[in-house]
Amino acid sequence: MLKLTPAERSTLRAEAHALSPVVIVGEAGLTPAVLKEIDASLDAHGLIKVRVFGDDREARVQIYETICDKLGTAPIQHIGKLLVLYRPKKDAPKERSETRGKGLREVTIVKPSPSGTKRPSVTKVMVKGNERVTQGGSIKRAKPRQSSLKKSSLGRG
Repeated sequence: MLKLTPAERSTLRAEAHALSPVVIVGEAGLTPAVLKEIDASLDAHGLIKVRVFGDDREARVQIYETICDKLGTAPIQHIGKLLVLYRPKKDAPKERSETRGKGLREVTIVKPSPSGTKRPSVTKVMVKGNERVTQGGSIKRAKPRQSSLKKSSLGRG
């Protein structure tokens, strides 16, 4: 079981407020399939809500403790039938490529020859963030955003 300070727990409770339950524990209880789904959700999100059906409070507390013990999660909050769990994400942050963030990316364009008998032409082109390559191999820019006539007339007067 993961240990957190009260301040960390409070922050995570605030973050979890807007979340929806991602896993639902039904009448069958805490099956291996449900545990596997909770584990996958924790890996993907880190902070999740689990809804437990059933009116027995002791059974819900037992399920909460079992999840925390088996999956190494920190218990954040237990309100009614909702359980809030936290475990730091396992996925390492993906490294960004050198061209990302600069607004340019390299695209390879392959155009067939006009006659169809010769080799296709292959060209590598740097494409800006607001451009795309069409199916024919040409580059198109995104259309400029339309400006409001009302706003432009107010600015001049």
